[in-house]
Amino acid sequence: MSLALSELTAADVLSRAEWAVQDRRSVAVEEFDLALRWADLHSIEPEVSVPGGDRMITLGGAGTPPVRDLCLEELAVARGEHVYATRSLLADVLDLRHRLPGLWLATKLLQVEPWVARKIASMSRKVGVISVAYLDVVLAQAVDLPNGKLLQLAEAEIIKADEALRARELEEAKQTKGVWLARRDDEAGAGLREIFARTEAADAIWFDATCQRVADLLKADPDLRKQHHPELGDDPSMDELRAAAFGWLARPYDLAELLGLLDEQEQDTDDPDEAEATKRAARRHRAVLFLHLHQAALEGAGGVARSAGLGPLLLQQVTQLLGHSDVTVKPVIDLNTGTHISAYEHPAKVKERTMLRTTGPVFPHNSGSEASGVDHDHATPYVPPDAGGPPGQTGDHNDAPLSRHSHRAKTHLPYTVEQLGPDAYLWITPNGLIRLVNNRGTHKITEEHLDLIRRIYGG
Repeated sequence: MSLALSELTAADVLSRAEWAVQDRRSVAVEEFDLALRWADLHSIEPEVSVPGGDRMITLGGAGTPPVRDLCLEELAVARGEHVYATRSLLADVLDLRHRLPGLWLATKLLQVEPWVARKIASMSRKVGVISVAYLDVVLAQAVDLPNGKLLQLAEAEIIKADEALRARELEEAKQTKGVWLARRDDEAGAGLREIFARTEAADAIWFDATCQRVADLLKADPDLRKQHHPELGDDPSMDELRAAAFGWLARPYDLAELLGLLDEQEQDTDDPDEAEATKRAARRHRAVLFLHLHQAALEGAGGVARSAGLGPLLLQQVTQLLGHSDVTVKPVIDLNTGTHISAYEHPAKVKERTMLRTTGPVFPHNSGSEASGVDHDHATPYVPPDAGGPPGQTGDHNDAPLSRHSHRAKTHLPYTVEQLGPDAYLWITPNGLIRLVNNRGTHKITEEHLDLIRRIYGG
């Protein structure tokens, strides 16, 4: 007999939540199967061909069977949606069954979110039969990745499959660029207006960085804020500061003066030539960009670069991005090395290696990839030496990057985590859910398999 919601324990809620996900996926897969059966029922050419009558059309990518054009409306009626939505559904599920059978099987086994499978099918529709078959093999082996990372992997492989197609898409996308001032009747609030922009990725990233730089300056200097933005008050939010910074960006001469003041604060020399050189250098952007790139790409063979936070990029996009700043080439980091120290704070080199191994936070199912804002927590809690803690507690062997919220949860709730290897973390939640997080994703582990997992990783 099913318990009422008010009678559920914490463990009951977690168990039902897991089953609810499976039920939701199962219902979506049933919808997919029904759509495919409808397509199969309408896969035979009409006996009579008349102008404007029924005809065979191909909805999916190369290799998918055609269906009757006029069958779409009735299924759309049954589904209670526009015929274009039904057309999109049929295209996606036909692609899954005929072009991505490995991903389709994983979807039917409820290992992949159906919406993720559909998005990958849509993304890969223009890719040829041979390339999409290789993509399917890659994705079928990576179904335990978080949704965001699985989509990013698919995007990278699709770009790699046809770089010329990607280049053409980038050229076409340039035709949609623009900056738009919203109408005054939009609900932006009294005295406020909204601006929307679609521009090159590199320009957008550097615009955001400059905006943040000005906002940080305004935050750090109350007198400057009071002089130019008295409306912000004594404790403005970062959103308010960034909005004020946006206004400075609209006034380039004032902005140049503002950054000049900043540069003067950063100078510490009486030599005019050296001061001017320092000022020019300060105005240039500085950035550290980690790229995962095959050696062949460096030798002129082309390829796709992967960057945390930016996703897959053609090499021409990397060139464009780096063209906004001075570039310093850093040595390749050996991820097989490790460091042990007794201090509490993780050294910068340890943090770099950890983020390159894990590509993001290691809390179960966390698909974040930004290194900024990540806390480097000790998987095994740090014990100060004066409290009996052993030496060498901090290092590559004991570094778990977490988002601030996940870090707080681990700190204040009875989570346990073991770092089984350089990029493998075994989690047990307060109510006993067991998950293994590694570079292949998040995996559900049963209690009887705990010892086996530890032995596999040499624990």
